[in-house]
Amino acid sequence: MAKKRTESRRKLIEFDAPTWHALNLLTRESMKSFQELADEAFGDLLQKQRRPTDLKGALRESAKGSGKRRPRASRPCA
Repeated sequence: MAKKRTESRRKLIEFDAPTWHALNLLTRESMKSFQELADEAFGDLLQKQRRPTDLKGALRESAKGSGKRRPRASRPCA
């Protein structure tokens, strides 16, 4: 089941007729709502692209990157 969210955003998207019919059939066969299928699909896409989906994941990824040391800029000696 889809997770209950406190804040949601809406986006209008367009499908061609064959894709819409295939998705509509999938919703009936899987007994899931279109929203549940969309949540699953976008979650899988973000995971495939290694993008965090929540604040905890974003902070974890940020902490991984901060462990790398950047070379210091050399200062001219006085």
